[in-house]
Amino acid sequence: MLNPHLPDAPPDLDPGHTRPHRRDCGPLFHRACLELAQSFWRQGKPAQAILQLNKAAFVPTLAAPYPALVWFLIHRKPDLFLGNPVRHFQHLASRMSGEHASLRTWRAWACFHLARAILPTIDFPRDEEQIAREKLVIPDLATVEKNLPACDASRLSDAQALVKNHHQQRP
Repeated sequence: MLNPHLPDAPPDLDPGHTRPHRRDCGPLFHRACLELAQSFWRQGKPAQAILQLNKAAFVPTLAAPYPALVWFLIHRKPDLFLGNPVRHFQHLASRMSGEHASLRTWRAWACFHLARAILPTIDFPRDEEQIAREKLVIPDLATVEKNLPACDASRLSDAQALVKNHHQQRP
């Protein structure tokens, strides 16, 4: 099943697909990351697909692919390695550095909140040790939304609608 929030892509792409566009970190890189995410999903590699969504979020002028992330989390398969997206986004947000670090941090916190809204806490817990050790304060979603660029607003709203719809459909 293809993620309807991503462009179609052949099922045999590899990491080399994004490399020609990495330096410009613009629209071509963004699209290549989204295509590679779709391809990795088709290959049965959901954790790697999510990592490509992270890379797409590096492009500051284009919205982060929040609906695609929510779709991946809703359609996860228990027999395929997903990792712990909640913990992943917590670590990503709290350890961000480099160009556009602030923007990428806020986007990671948005993904953290989306993952927490979809995934069962018992199976996908936060890193409580990091929270205690570093006295980490996790911003609430309202604070995150205020710090995201305008281009993210509608995509985050779309993702939140998917979360809400998913909860209404669950038994």
